[in-house]
Amino acid sequence: MFFSIMSGRSMHSVLVGLVCLATASAVCCSSVGSSNNIMCLESERHALLQFKQGLVDDSNALASWKSEKDCCKWRGIECNNQTGHVTSLDFSFNYDPYLYSAEVPLSGEISPSLLELRYINYLDLSYIDFGEILIPKFIGSLSQLKKLKLTYANFSGPVPPQLGNLSNLHTLDLSSNDFEGMMIPKFIGSMSQLKELKLAYANFNGPIPPQLGNLSNLHTLDLSFNDFEGMMIPKFIGSLSQLKELKLAYANFNGPIPPQLGNLSNLHTLDLSSNDFEGMMIPKFIGSMSQLKELKLAYANFSGPVPPQLGNLSNLHTLDLYRNQVVSPENLEWLSHLSSLRYLNMSSVDLSKVVNWPPSLSKLTLLTELQLSLCNLPNVNLRSLSFINSSTSLQLLDLSYNSLNSSILYWIANVSSNFVHIDLSFNKLEGGIPKGFQNLCSLESLTLWHNQLSENFEDSVKTLSCAQNTLETLFLAENLFWGSLPDLSHFSKLRVLYLFSNQLNGSVSESVGQLSSLKWLDLSGNSLTGVITESHFLNLSRLQYLSLSGNRFSINPSSDWSPPFQLTGWLDMSSCKVGPAFPKWILTQTNLTQLYVSNAGLSGKLPNLSSTSLRYVNLSSNLFSGALPSFSPMLQHLYLSNNRFSGPLSSFCATQASHLSYLDISKNLLSGELPNCWMQFQNLISLNLGKNKLSGKIPSSLGSLQGIGILRLHDNNFSGELPSLENSTQLLMVDLGNNNLSGKIPIWIGQSLPNLVILRLRSNEFNGIIPFSLCSLAAIHVLDLSHNNISGSLPHCFDNITALADDRYHGFIVEIVWKGIEREFPNLIGMRSIDISSNYLIGEIPPSTASMTELKSLNLSRNKLTGKLPEDFGNMKMLESLDLSRNRISGKIPTSFASLNFLSVLDLSHNNLSGRIPSGTQLQGFNASQYMGNRGLCGPPLTQSCPGEGTEIDNKEHDNDDLISLGFFISVVLGFFTGFWMVCGSLLLKTSWRYAYFRFLDNAKDWIYVKTAVYKAKVQRRLQR
Repeated sequence: MFFSIMSGRSMHSVLVGLVCLATASAVCCSSVGSSNNIMCLESERHALLQFKQGLVDDSNALASWKSEKDCCKWRGIECNNQTGHVTSLDFSFNYDPYLYSAEVPLSGEISPSLLELRYINYLDLSYIDFGEILIPKFIGSLSQLKKLKLTYANFSGPVPPQLGNLSNLHTLDLSSNDFEGMMIPKFIGSMSQLKELKLAYANFNGPIPPQLGNLSNLHTLDLSFNDFEGMMIPKFIGSLSQLKELKLAYANFNGPIPPQLGNLSNLHTLDLSSNDFEGMMIPKFIGSMSQLKELKLAYANFSGPVPPQLGNLSNLHTLDLYRNQVVSPENLEWLSHLSSLRYLNMSSVDLSKVVNWPPSLSKLTLLTELQLSLCNLPNVNLRSLSFINSSTSLQLLDLSYNSLNSSILYWIANVSSNFVHIDLSFNKLEGGIPKGFQNLCSLESLTLWHNQLSENFEDSVKTLSCAQNTLETLFLAENLFWGSLPDLSHFSKLRVLYLFSNQLNGSVSESVGQLSSLKWLDLSGNSLTGVITESHFLNLSRLQYLSLSGNRFSINPSSDWSPPFQLTGWLDMSSCKVGPAFPKWILTQTNLTQLYVSNAGLSGKLPNLSSTSLRYVNLSSNLFSGALPSFSPMLQHLYLSNNRFSGPLSSFCATQASHLSYLDISKNLLSGELPNCWMQFQNLISLNLGKNKLSGKIPSSLGSLQGIGILRLHDNNFSGELPSLENSTQLLMVDLGNNNLSGKIPIWIGQSLPNLVILRLRSNEFNGIIPFSLCSLAAIHVLDLSHNNISGSLPHCFDNITALADDRYHGFIVEIVWKGIEREFPNLIGMRSIDISSNYLIGEIPPSTASMTELKSLNLSRNKLTGKLPEDFGNMKMLESLDLSRNRISGKIPTSFASLNFLSVLDLSHNNLSGRIPSGTQLQGFNASQYMGNRGLCGPPLTQSCPGEGTEIDNKEHDNDDLISLGFFISVVLGFFTGFWMVCGSLLLKTSWRYAYFRFLDNAKDWIYVKTAVYKAKVQRRLQR
């Protein structure tokens, strides 16, 4: 009974409890549902709309921000689900890392209406272009903020101190703005709650305020890409004990690195890349940072050995030592202890002493990326090593620029089948692609550029067939592959095909037109043949770069062909048969930037190219005729030399190509006066209008080209005086030869053109004296003033021309009279020449001329020079050509001429030289005509003997013979009698000596007889064989 009563009471209690629970649940659910229906506050919604009005939203990124909708549901907005207050305004959606460019989707200004968002704790205005305004002060009043991100927002000027009021801030990111060299604000050091401080790419300058050392909660500090030039890394950073991420890359710090950084025991990431720790070793204490996962020291100018203590970093997964001057020890044993390593870049570290480097690397079983380019890696016998297949994780391998031989291919073919990227360019690989590569089925990129690989290209394709569904880049340029271009259509993802500078021959399969992913195709510099039609490009809709030059192609698509592609890079069909008419389809490539179709048999008129995007155009060595067309205003390089363009150049002024830097229209038929419009081409570096029929005066506007380096107007009909070019101080070459220019050689050439390497004024009508200022041309290599009307004497200051020993300049093409013949030289290596022949110079050759010891050619012929030749002429030991003919030089040829060992051309004819030609050198090897016209010269190679010289020599020799004969006779007689009586007298007077003497003769006779008999027997036996 009691049990039943208690059971009833218990049941009642349970029922009551269930009812209460149900009621509570209903209330709770009602509350939740109510909170879910809470909308943002009207005042905050209005504030956001005001903020939107200040923005320019061309991309319609804020389409959801409409007045009739709940602002909590707008893009980038978050609200408290109980109060409805806006808590987060996040514009990070405005950035797409794959599409981001200089133009951002949003721009405008910041409305102070954001002050209505009093409960906001997250504000991210990144990637909005605020047009270089200051960060608004009112942001410092948003006291609830915990995260403030203003990266890539185009702010400038000083950071407002009001931001220091944000005492709750955990994250401050001001990266990628321009704070105009200001110091990092000290007030940041008072934000005691900061955990993340990012100030990278912000154009801050030093010194770094020590107040940052107060940020004891900081776990991320990024000061990369600022300018703290000449400053050391602050010691106080070592007191930030909670720091996990320290990024100081590209900040211009220098050494030494403070040892206090070794106290950062929690550090996961240390990036000191691209600073200048010149002469410093990588600190050993880094090896004690046991939690380190990323260590980046690239471009930091460290030197000395890599400390083996780095081998203690067992948690390290990224090690980047790229581009330092460090020298690794004789082994990489320390490296094998980095068991967690996934990325290793030691490119440009000297590993020449590390003989067995592969075994240490093979122990890194988690390694996925290995870059050892430019390491001077020694070759090893990889076939003898037992580490094959010990690391199958390797995916990226870069061993380029190491001079490795083909044994490395054996290792690669066996060490991993998961390779994705392989770069072995600039080594010494021979043979073909090894068969082991047929297992690399994940390969996306294979670069074997600049080796000595030689096999039928079709065999190479078969070896790589396993990667036909993955291979995107095949870069086999500058090898010795041969054979035709086979069917590649099964390589469906191929984007880059570089086969230039091989020995490919035969035809190109039309299947290349099926490579629908292809963007870059370069077959130049081979011996391929055949006709290229539209079928070769059938499905190449993505093609951007095309080079077929240097082959024997006949490129012959139909005249109305419309290509499926739109080239954006270059098109090179030079030295192919493209003509005779200019291909119309090229004009459809409106985005093409570089066009090279030189030596292609094109003729007729060149069409208007003004509507194109062309920046580089080379149509030289064709047969184009008629007037010059209009060109793109984007033009930078234009080469039209060696054609038949005619008419005036005035139309070129209509080309508003303000960025034009190289213009070459030489070797054409252009005529008329040169237009005076060159002031609009202020970026011009090289101008070559030589070998045309241009006439009139050289326009003064050429003198406005302050950056011009090469000016060639040679072989025209220009007349008048040379306009001032004294503002063109960067000139390296001035070639005005073979014109009708007159007046005096301007003084400003020597005063204002200190970098001049070539000055060529030959075959004009310049008069007056050679200005002494030319002696200031310290960089001159070629000075040619020949065939003018120059008078006066040679300057005595020629010894000031010192650069005749300098070989820095070689990238010039210049015509020089060399050893009597006018030749075109493609460079200036070893070229040192002075030619002032065929003028009216008088006086002596200055003794200082002999000081130009590196001079190779000197021509002073056909002047009126007098006096004697400098005695030290032999000091010009490098002289190869010397022409002093047809002057009035007198006296003897100096004996120092015997030192001119390299002299191969000499002409001293038609002067007043006298005396004997110095003997004992190649001077006697020259033709007698090189000395003719000097009545006083004698001796070889001339037939004329020197007067009285032969008789006098004969008499002296006869007298000497008499003396020698008499002395010799007396000496012989006295010696004979003295020796005879000393020997014979002793034998007669001393009996024992006499017996010993005759025994010696008997023994000697017997010894000689035996030796002769034995030798005779040996010879006979050999002859019998």
